Amino acid sequence: MRSKRFTNLLHSSSSSSVFYALPPIVLLGFCVYFYYLSFTSSPENNILRSISISVSITNHSSLPAPTPPVYENPCDYSNGKWVRTKRGPLYNGTTCVKMKKNQNCIANGRPDSGFLYWKWKPSECHLPRFDPNTFLQFISNKHVAFVGDSISRNHLESLLCMLATVTKPNRVRHQGSRRWHFPSHNAILSFYWSPFLVQGIPRKNPGPHYNTVFLDRVNLRWARDMDQMDMIVLSFGHWFNVPSVFYEGDDKVLGCHNHPVTNCTTEIGFYGPIRRALRIALNSIIERKVSKGNGVDVIVRTYSPSHFEGDWDTGGTCAKTNPYGVGQRQLEGENAVIRRIQLEEVENAKVKAKQFRGFRLEVLDVTKLALLRPDGHPGAYMNPFPFANGVNPKKPVQNDCVHWCLPGPIDTWSGIFLEMMKNMARAA
Repeated sequence: MRSKRFTNLLHSSSSSSVFYALPPIVLLGFCVYFYYLSFTSSPENNILRSISISVSITNHSSLPAPTPPVYENPCDYSNGKWVRTKRGPLYNGTTCVKMKKNQNCIANGRPDSGFLYWKWKPSECHLPRFDPNTFLQFISNKHVAFVGDSISRNHLESLLCMLATVTKPNRVRHQGSRRWHFPSHNAILSFYWSPFLVQGIPRKNPGPHYNTVFLDRVNLRWARDMDQMDMIVLSFGHWFNVPSVFYEGDDKVLGCHNHPVTNCTTEIGFYGPIRRALRIALNSIIERKVSKGNGVDVIVRTYSPSHFEGDWDTGGTCAKTNPYGVGQRQLEGENAVIRRIQLEEVENAKVKAKQFRGFRLEVLDVTKLALLRPDGHPGAYMNPFPFANGVNPKKPVQNDCVHWCLPGPIDTWSGIFLEMMKNMARAA
C-alpha cells in the first residue's frame, strides 16, 4: 500500500581619525584617504568588496571570480532542533518561476504560513542564513550536477529560487539533463533524472507494475557527462521501495522486492540493492574520472523521510502545521537503515580513493532534520485548492507527503551545503 503513495507522487540558496586642528577641507581629504586604506587592507572588507563585485558584474562572466570567504570550523549540522524565527524565506511562489507547481503550496491555497518561520539550530554550532552571493562565488566557473530522483530535483529547484534572488539564470537546452547557466559567474547547475543511480526502468501506469533495475552498471544518462562535472550531488532511495526486479547482467535475476513475478521468486528486499547501487555509482566516479587524474567533489545527500499518516484507503495524509519537538520523533526503521547504508558506502569509497588526489567526498546529512518536519510537505496542496468544493469521503484527496513545499524546510539543505563548501575549501 505504501509503495502506491510513492509511485503516484514520484512520477508526478573601521576606525576613523579626527583632526580637530585641521581646516574642514583638509579633514575631509584625510578621512577619505584613511577610509580607503582601511577598506582595502581589511580582510573582512575585501570579502564585502568581492561580494559586491560579483553582484554588479552580472553581464561580465569573463572576469575572474573572487575567492570565497571561509570561516567556520567543521561541525555536525545533522543534530539539532527547529526553532522559531521572525525572518521568512528568501523567496516566495510569485518571485520564483523555477519551482514545480505541485510544490508551490501557498499558491495552491495552503491556509497556514507558520511552517515558513522556523530555522534549523545545530546542537554544536551556528548555521548562518544562506547567502546566495557566497554560494555563487563557490561555484564560479563550475558545473554542479544533481543526480537522483524527484527529491533531488526538488532540492535543486529550491536552490535555484534562492540564487535567483541575486542573479537570474538562463535555461540551457541539453539532451539528458535540465541545465541552468548563471552568466554572472559562468556557473552551471543541472539535474539528471536517475532514480536508481544505476541503469533502470521505472514502473509505469500503464505498463509494467514493477521497476527493472540493473545493479551491475551505472546509468549512462549522467555518467556519460561525468567529465563535464566539477561537483556531483547524488541522492536517491524512494524508488527502491516499490515493487522491483533486480538484475545482474541482462538476464541474471538477483531477486525481487515486494512483488514476485514469473522470473523472480526470491525476495531480497531493497536495502541490499540500495547499497549496491550507491557503491556502483561511487566506484564509477572513481574509475571513470578520479583515477584519470581529474578532480571532482562528490556530495551524497542522505535519505529524505516521508510523513504519510493514516491508512492508504483514507488517502494517507500529512496535515501537521508544526515541526516535531525534541524527543517527539526518533530516527528508526527504514529511515535509519538507508541513512546508515549511505554513510557506510561513503566511508568505503573514501578508503578506495585515498590514493588519488583531487577527490573530495562528503555527506550532506539531512535525514534527522527532515524527519522532524512533517509540516513541510505539500500534503493536499499538491494541487490547487483541493477543498474548494468541500470534502468527499468517497473520493479522498491525494496527498504528497514525500516532496517539500517551496519555500520550505528543504531550503535549509542548501544552507548546510554552503557550509560544507566552506569547510572543504578550508581543508584543501
